[in-house]
Amino acid sequence: TTFAVAAPRATWVTLEFFPAARGVDAELSVPMAAGADGVWRARVEGARHGTLYGFRVWGENWPYQDGWTPGSTVGWLADRDEQLNHFNPNKVLFDPYAREVTHNPMSVGPQRAWFGSGPVDVDGRPGRTIDTAHIAPKGVVVEDDTSYGTHPRHPEEDNAIYEAHVKNLTLHPSSVRLGDLLAGVPGFEGLPNIPDQLRGTYAGAALMAPYLTALGVTVIELLPVHETDSDQVGATAGTTNHWGYQTLAFFAPNRDYAFDKSLGGPTREFKQMVKAFHDAGLEVFLDVVYNHSSEGGNWGGDLDSAGFTTLGGFATTEYYVLTAEGGLIDGATGTSNQMNFSSDITCALVLDSLKHWHDTMGVDGFRFDLAPVLGRRPLDAEAEDWEAQRRFFPEHPLLRDARTWAAEHHVEVIAEAWDLWGYEVGNFPSGWGEWNGRFRDAMRGYLKGDGNTDDFMAFLNGDWLHFNDSGGPQKSVNFVTAHDGFTMFDLVSYNTKDNGQPYPFGPSDGGSDNNISWDSGGDQALRRTRWRNFWLVTFLARGVPMVVSGDEYGRTQNGNNNPWSLNTVGIWNNWAQAGSNAPTQLPVDPEQPDLPGYHDVVGQTDAPPGVNPLLQFARYVAHQRAGQATFRQ
Repeated sequence: TTFAVAAPRATWVTLEFFPAARGVDAELSVPMAAGADGVWRARVEGARHGTLYGFRVWGENWPYQDGWTPGSTVGWLADRDEQLNHFNPNKVLFDPYAREVTHNPMSVGPQRAWFGSGPVDVDGRPGRTIDTAHIAPKGVVVEDDTSYGTHPRHPEEDNAIYEAHVKNLTLHPSSVRLGDLLAGVPGFEGLPNIPDQLRGTYAGAALMAPYLTALGVTVIELLPVHETDSDQVGATAGTTNHWGYQTLAFFAPNRDYAFDKSLGGPTREFKQMVKAFHDAGLEVFLDVVYNHSSEGGNWGGDLDSAGFTTLGGFATTEYYVLTAEGGLIDGATGTSNQMNFSSDITCALVLDSLKHWHDTMGVDGFRFDLAPVLGRRPLDAEAEDWEAQRRFFPEHPLLRDARTWAAEHHVEVIAEAWDLWGYEVGNFPSGWGEWNGRFRDAMRGYLKGDGNTDDFMAFLNGDWLHFNDSGGPQKSVNFVTAHDGFTMFDLVSYNTKDNGQPYPFGPSDGGSDNNISWDSGGDQALRRTRWRNFWLVTFLARGVPMVVSGDEYGRTQNGNNNPWSLNTVGIWNNWAQAGSNAPTQLPVDPEQPDLPGYHDVVGQTDAPPGVNPLLQFARYVAHQRAGQATFRQ
């Protein structure tokens, strides 16, 4: 097995092998060879499937010297070198290209503080002196030949996207009765029940393939599945990061989403899931987060301190945008650790990650979180003022290279075309698709009764102004709701967000205050009518429709428009609602009768018991679009 890691300013790198993920020292340490390209390499016989490994890195601020032992400061001169890199051999780092990682830093509990480097005080001593070998995540060597099936490769204009979270899709207790609940619903006969042990996993999601084809969509777009730093474990509601937008490892599937958590298990199970979707004619898109990472930033407000576990410990200035003083920035992401796309190493990381998920894991397309960050580059690459990063370059080499590679391999690349520094819808290079936030706002305004008719018609007819030069309306992903906002039925049921409510529908923070929503005057029948309008214009507008999982049957979050931290039964898809003529009159969980219930926003419909008329309407419209070329121009 050949190991390689980019660390162009390092002066010494060792590769270490571990017999277990935690609580043990390395059993073998191998010095690596420096290449002229800034990449360090070692080829090791016998390091086959399941091998656990990590790295230690020295630099000019901490030259390698004989006599150094883990936890010592032999050779230490400073916490950063003159280029502002943080090299510290006491911190075991995992491979940025690891195909799996053993665990995430948050899972080690209070010992997480040990990752702090520099002068920051940790348990009464400088963080730089603490060896992290016993707690650091380790990379996993993975050898796997599981088939992911055959890419369906639909024409872009034929696609209809269903955005879902792997856990939320099947974690609700009702999923074990999915087939029974929908057995009497026209078009949904013969669905499987989800085995209890597979709830909230890749394997559980795979069993939803026949439901999605029955609904009439062609793509399942999964919220981030890259390994993430989170305390959300299985069905346990932690305190943060349920959605997974804090990427820890850009090549590794999230182990928490796998039923098979053995070494190599998440990779195998993910590919089996993709094959199940492919066999059903469904494409698989991933929501990917390359604009920032989940590594610890400057700890304790000290620029000499950091909490790096991977990227920053190898090449701080290559991977991250820094202030002139060397501080990591929130910048355009609002989450710290903004990635540096003036760096060839960082651009290569993104392209190599995309290729891995397509070539090895079988993924058909990608939606890029805060994609303008990938096109931010200083006017002068040597500029010390990070404010120069604010400019967006539509022809940034990374955006061009990703587009070219995607076109050659029949892969879809879709930009979330805004970040904290700008709104770039319609400005990405030709060949990129984009989430069309202008479509969202125009439809919400018009169908609320206070929008602009000209805007409504322009966006219904494909947004020619913004997408004619991008390849056509099929590059516009049309949506009125997404994961970060109201559900479609909440959009017609609430005037304002309510994120401060108790479990299981809150509390959570953030969320837009400008929702362009209306509670329909409390009239449940009018709400259902307005919901039908939103579903209809989303599917019949020129472009590619996208809906959020549960929108098709009236899922509600009780007015919470930002449940990013909520891994709760109130947020999971309740499939009993899909088989009910009064979906929001059902209990959140029949086995927990004391829980706060759903707000009855849908009301009692005229459909027969066991039939949800919203789901019937949603399926009818989706199949009309799929069967009529006129609706897919």
